[in-house]
Amino acid sequence: MGKRRKAREIVLKTLYYYEISEDDKESLLQNIIERKGVNKTITDYAIRLLKETMNNLEIIDKKLVKIIKNWDLQRVAIIDKSILRLAVAEILFFSDIPVKVSIDEAVEIAKEYSTENSGRFVNGILDEIARSENLINMSK
Repeated sequence: MGKRRKAREIVLKTLYYYEISEDDKESLLQNIIERKGVNKTITDYAIRLLKETMNNLEIIDKKLVKIIKNWDLQRVAIIDKSILRLAVAEILFFSDIPVKVSIDEAVEIAKEYSTENSGRFVNGILDEIARSENLINMSK
């Protein structure tokens, strides 16, 4: 498993716990990092991703609501919502990560941590967000 994947999984767990407990995000991240015993590269990327996600949560959620028509964002499974949030943060605010990589990583994480259909759901939402931002080619 790659270092960034490990960092994404740490952020996913942090966002999930934040959603269900509303604890302080920094203390949650610190607890997860300490328990996992991860190296500095992973820790640094996880912190960067968590901060971008949390600092831009309102923007991210507005984009998600716009794409997820006929659904209240609060009705989306917490794990799927957390995966979408961190992936949208990467897509919008991490120009050093190719959009396709962010989408593919989110889909793989959804397949591992969520339901059988979550990978397709996450892929569809993220693909639409990337297209709406003109970040990927409209023709496949």
